[in-house]
Amino acid sequence: MTAAGSAGTAPQGSVRQGSGERASGERTGGVLVAGVGNLFLHDDGFGPEVARHLAAHRQPLEPGVRVVDYGIRGMHLAYDLLAGVDVLVLVDTVPAEVNSAPGSIRVLHVSAADLDGRAVLDPHGMDPAAVLGRLRSMGGSLPATYVVGCVPADLSEGIGLSPAVAAAVPKAAAAVGSLLGQQSPIPNSSTAS
Repeated sequence: MTAAGSAGTAPQGSVRQGSGERASGERTGGVLVAGVGNLFLHDDGFGPEVARHLAAHRQPLEPGVRVVDYGIRGMHLAYDLLAGVDVLVLVDTVPAEVNSAPGSIRVLHVSAADLDGRAVLDPHGMDPAAVLGRLRSMGGSLPATYVVGCVPADLSEGIGLSPAVAAAVPKAAAAVGSLLGQQSPIPNSSTAS
């Protein structure tokens, strides 16, 4: 993965759709913003919280953009990617880099070379690297993929984000908006908040 560009109330699984989805639910390409993580592990619920924030505050969504809170439903994400997506923006927690504090936002570009095609896909959990790594074996291909990630402070059992990570939710939403607004390739630079 390489560093790239700058940086609710809806139930899990909620979808806000732009014109990237037909009335039948069939995908027509477009952009998928996927909030992933386990809300029962404090800061691991960051991705779903950003998805809820985007669904509640980005009115209207750009045409062709869908925001989905996948939580820990890795197979659901895999099947949606197999249905056809041009750009995937995953929102999740990411490991800290040297001198990065909890709540820091990192934007990464993911390429096929970053993934292990032999990764085990757990039908009852969410490992984004395994989901993306197994796409080819399932008959799909990796779309242009970015991760908007936040360095967690607390991944212990419990509900609710730590103060530093909760404060990063609007920053991550802005980073997603920046990615969605870019017409040219995303430059290689890292951001931290």
